[in-house]
Amino acid sequence: MNTKPHVITVSGVHVHVVRKAIKNLHLGVYPPAGRARVAAPLAVSDNAVRLAVVSKLGWIRRQRARFEAQPRQSEREMVSGESHYFLGRRHRLRVIECHGASKVVLPNKATMELHVRPRTDAGRREKILQRWYRQQLRCLIPPLLKKWQPVVGVHVADWGIKKMKTKWGACNVASRRLWLNLELAKKPVRCLKYIIVHELVHLRERHHNDRFIAHMDKHLPQWRLYRHELNAAPLSHERWSY
Repeated sequence: MNTKPHVITVSGVHVHVVRKAIKNLHLGVYPPAGRARVAAPLAVSDNAVRLAVVSKLGWIRRQRARFEAQPRQSEREMVSGESHYFLGRRHRLRVIECHGASKVVLPNKATMELHVRPRTDAGRREKILQRWYRQQLRCLIPPLLKKWQPVVGVHVADWGIKKMKTKWGACNVASRRLWLNLELAKKPVRCLKYIIVHELVHLRERHHNDRFIAHMDKHLPQWRLYRHELNAAPLSHERWSY
């Protein structure tokens, strides 16, 4: 049996297979083009993986169609006139060159001002904006955790923010640490709330099974609406690589 990462083809669908010391087989479809990936237990053969993929071909194709239909921003050049999002609202960027400290200001509901030093290049401008997004999330997350931890009945040991290309959030059950995607700063606060509750529930149930869904229905009955809103929102441009 091939234990090295490799690709198999099932009914024209290329599937990346990796084997790990896990108990259950996990199938995922990832943006931007719908790459299919299976994480399989070490003892599971490729034939068993093929059978599992065959049973999920319809779901894989639906996921790929959703990625293809989802709006996607072009690459940002960080110049005046571009659209940038914050908490679900689109803002028109205005770059202001000055000799003071770099900063981001929202003078109204439609404008985002980026104050930078003269001759600041696009890469540096983007880093300044990303830093501002991170600062905003660091203010938004603690009150949500304070509210929802006792509701779900769990306690988080630590949390962090990072850019992730395939997940809105992640949870390490052993260390009780949450990771939240930096892109959530661009989405409505209710979407951030949904991801936080989702990851908190994972501290009670690792898998997306009936028990997990029951917890979500109990604590956040509108979670399906928030999930749909989050997944339908425009995706940022990324130089995707695997």
